[in-house]
Amino acid sequence: MAALYACTKCHQRFPFEALSQGQQLCKECRIAHPVVKCTYCRTEYQQESKTSTICKKCAQNVQLYGTPKPCQYCNIIAAFIGNKCQRCTNSEKKYGPPYSCEQCKQQCAFDRKDDRKKVDGKLLCWLCTLSYKRVLQKTKEQRKHLTSSSRASHQEKEQYSRLSSGSHYNSQKTLSTSSIQNEIPKKKPKFESITTNGDSFSPDLALDSPGTDHFVIIAQLKEEVATLKKMLHQKDQMILEKEKKITELKADFQYQESQMRAKMNQMEKTHKEVTEQLQAKNRELLKQAAALSKSKKLEKSGAITSP
Repeated sequence: MAALYACTKCHQRFPFEALSQGQQLCKECRIAHPVVKCTYCRTEYQQESKTSTICKKCAQNVQLYGTPKPCQYCNIIAAFIGNKCQRCTNSEKKYGPPYSCEQCKQQCAFDRKDDRKKVDGKLLCWLCTLSYKRVLQKTKEQRKHLTSSSRASHQEKEQYSRLSSGSHYNSQKTLSTSSIQNEIPKKKPKFESITTNGDSFSPDLALDSPGTDHFVIIAQLKEEVATLKKMLHQKDQMILEKEKKITELKADFQYQESQMRAKMNQMEKTHKEVTEQLQAKNRELLKQAAALSKSKKLEKSGAITSP
C-alpha cells in the first residue's frame, strides 16, 4: 500500500503526488486557499476567503490606524504610522539610510550585507530581492533536474554496458565450447533473459533501479520541509502576537500620556484661576484696609479739634 501524506491545511491524507511541492496542499485546499500577494504590504499569504485581499497583519493595522499611505521610500502602500512602512522603518534603524536599487532604481535598497551574498552581491530592494531569489531558485531547480536526468542516463548506459559486456563474454565462451555443449542437454536458465536491441537484459537488474531510493529521499525531504514550514508559521504567529501586544502597549502608553498631559493642563489652568482670584481678593482687602485706616485718621483728627 502506497504511503499517504497529510495536507498542511485540512490535514487529510493523500498520495504524495497529489500534494503541491511548496505548501504541501491538496487540490481542494489549493483551489480554496491560494497563495496571493497582500494588496498593501505585498507579502505572500494564504488566502482564507475570496473576499479577503490583505494579510492578517495589515487587516489588524487597518483596524488600529486606518487606510495606509504609500511609503516615502519603497512606494508600497503600507505606511500605517507616519510616512514610512514598518519594513523600511525597521531597516533604516538597523542598516542606515536607503540606497538606490540596482534593479528598479528606487531609493529603497538597504545594505543588508548577509542578504547581498544570496543575490550575487547586488544591492536590491525588498521586492527586487524576492524576484531575484525566485529566478535563482528556478534556475537551481532546472540545473538539479538536468543533473539528475544526466546521472540517471549515465547509470543506465553503464548498466547496459555491463550487461552487454557480460552477454558478449558469455557468447564467446559458448562458441569456444560449442562442440562439448552439443553433446550435453541444455539446462534451463535460472532467469529468462529479455533481448532488447541485441543485448541481454536481466529482470533482476531492472528492479535494482535507483529511482525508488530517490523517490523515498525526496519524500523524506519534502516531509522535513513541510515540518519546517509549520514551525516557521508558528514562529510568525508568535512574532505577530508580540507585535500586536507591543502595538497595544504603545497605544495605551500614548493614551495615558495624553490623559496625564490634559490633567496637568487642567491643574495648571485651575491653579492660575485660583491665584488670580486670591490676588483680586487680596487687592480688595488692601483697599478696605486703606479705607478703614483713612476713616480712623479722620475720626481721630475730628475728636482732637472738637473741644
